[in-house]
Amino acid sequence: MKNYILKRLGLMVITFFIIIFMIFVFIKLMPNFYQVGLGQDPEVYQKWLENQGYNKPIVTQFFMWIGNIVRDGDFGISFHKNNVPVATYVLTRLPRTIRINIFPFLISVPIGITFGIIAALKKNKLTDHAISIGVVFFISVPMFVVAVLLQYFLVYEWKILPEAKVDNLAPLFSKQAILTRILPIFVLSLGTIAGWTRSLRAELTETLTSEFMLLARAKGLTKGQATVRHALRNAFVPFAPAIIGGFISLLGGSLIIERTFGITGIGGAFLEALEQPKGIPDYPMFMMLNMFYVSIGLLAAIIGDLSYGIIDPRIRIGGGKSWLKDI
Repeated sequence: MKNYILKRLGLMVITFFIIIFMIFVFIKLMPNFYQVGLGQDPEVYQKWLENQGYNKPIVTQFFMWIGNIVRDGDFGISFHKNNVPVATYVLTRLPRTIRINIFPFLISVPIGITFGIIAALKKNKLTDHAISIGVVFFISVPMFVVAVLLQYFLVYEWKILPEAKVDNLAPLFSKQAILTRILPIFVLSLGTIAGWTRSLRAELTETLTSEFMLLARAKGLTKGQATVRHALRNAFVPFAPAIIGGFISLLGGSLIIERTFGITGIGGAFLEALEQPKGIPDYPMFMMLNMFYVSIGLLAAIIGDLSYGIIDPRIRIGGGKSWLKDI
């Protein structure tokens, strides 16, 4: 297991650098890359050009950029944000993304698990059909459509909620913060609940029809005992890593939902980096956010894979034997 973890970590690092290098090269090939700082303080702009290794080969520039990050923690400066370091700017936006995503995650996990279990136990009955219709609807319809409709009716037509946008400066548990965050939390929860309900229903339905469940019933266990002791445990093996990965992925936020509700989080910063005057994106900000998203995606994937062995020791043993055999 130790060797397998080291192997996966090594592959993750290699994959990370390949992806980041490709993004770096594509950005450097943009015709307006070195116009990003025009109109700014000439001294600051010249220092930035030197840090970028202007007129040097792209590979050299890439390693200079990585060296600045490793040595000084310097991801560059944002000329469109008053020359503020992009790392500082992103870190100020990250807590807002976490705050708006943590509540949907905590809400959707138990609800999604409950609906998935009910749908599987009531397979092909009215309850299952009702849950399945809701799941198909909220998976098929884009969440920003649901968000806009809820804003229109709850805020502008029925005036149940005071504002359509989130008050980012309100204290977390104040009345204003709660009222303006109800809609985005509800919208973010719907899609996650639907996805996890569908996944758990599929896994549990397959498990309930397995041969070992028939054997458990033949040995005298009731349907409820067999389900709790055997079916649920086996159904959660592929489902639990998705929960762990989802917890890590919430750091990335949602670009469209953040824009729809005016949330000044990571997703909004990513869009702001692209939507700049004169069509010149904020390249340093864009590169750091790409590093952030790639690292979050790879980290969620590897932790999800490794969690299989923690949840089910048989997978850990099998993985260890397979890895030793490869050696």
